[in-house]
Amino acid sequence: MPALILDGTKIAQDIRGEVAAEVKTMAAAGVRPGLAVVLVGHNPASEIYVRGKVKACEEVGLYSEKLTPPETATTAELLALVEDLNRRDNIDGILVQLPLPAQVDAKRVLMAVDPAKDVDGFHPVNVGFLSTQRPGLVPCTPAGVIEILKRSNIPIAGREAVVVGRSDIVGKPAAMLLLNANATVTVCHSKTHDLPGVCRRAEILVAAIGRSGMITHDFVKPGATVIDVGMNTITDPAEFQRFFAGNAKREEAFRKKGSTLIGDVHPEVAAIAGALTPVPGGVGPLTIAMLMFNTVKAAKMRRGSRVPELSRV
Repeated sequence: MPALILDGTKIAQDIRGEVAAEVKTMAAAGVRPGLAVVLVGHNPASEIYVRGKVKACEEVGLYSEKLTPPETATTAELLALVEDLNRRDNIDGILVQLPLPAQVDAKRVLMAVDPAKDVDGFHPVNVGFLSTQRPGLVPCTPAGVIEILKRSNIPIAGREAVVVGRSDIVGKPAAMLLLNANATVTVCHSKTHDLPGVCRRAEILVAAIGRSGMITHDFVKPGATVIDVGMNTITDPAEFQRFFAGNAKREEAFRKKGSTLIGDVHPEVAAIAGALTPVPGGVGPLTIAMLMFNTVKAAKMRRGSRVPELSRV
């Protein structure tokens, strides 16, 4: 029996609807949460991401501001910009779009963001809050992973979870959230011995390693829930055939576009997993939905009022 496909797009729409209702309630009390996005220079991929974030803000009723310093911006100039945003009361969330130009000390800039406005959840203060189960802002993609599991009624407590990937942005916080939800968690990486064997123990397998189709059926316990965080682009026809041979719909789209998206999980896993997130349409849409959620959460926490009901993380 093929895997149940977990519809991230639908879950993201539900969360956006809940956020929009919160924003409306806050507006009635004279408060409009605001998000500032800092986009340095002209990175085409970053520009697409930022456009999506600004559009999502409009849809849920958040105030948003896009700041676009030139490619030549210095660390000092960006620190001054962040400091100004930290002081502004109408800005609840600050997002510095990565990557930053080579001459900029990215770590210093990210560290300068007020933790109370750090809607990416990357600041060490928020990382510490997450690891000690205190209220704070949680990275958007891992928070989205937990929402997918909970809203799909997939139990976490007592389950064996394996996270493949140890990045500060996804792997580590995803492991911490699963641990906080009472899963037994193993974190794997490039130095893990017998990676397929460790993954096969998982009842919940989170793939966040950034390698096209690396997680094959050998890595998956029959009936396991597989969350695919990967987002990789394939342009090579031979590589496309390796993953999608016989998929007429994908083949036609690949011919027209010359590329297709694949996660870190091989399509063959759909035949063995119990539940699976697709790429695209799985974890991806949750990332922006959780950014909207974090902006509202930051606004409420800064003003000392009740945190939105949908906060389960």
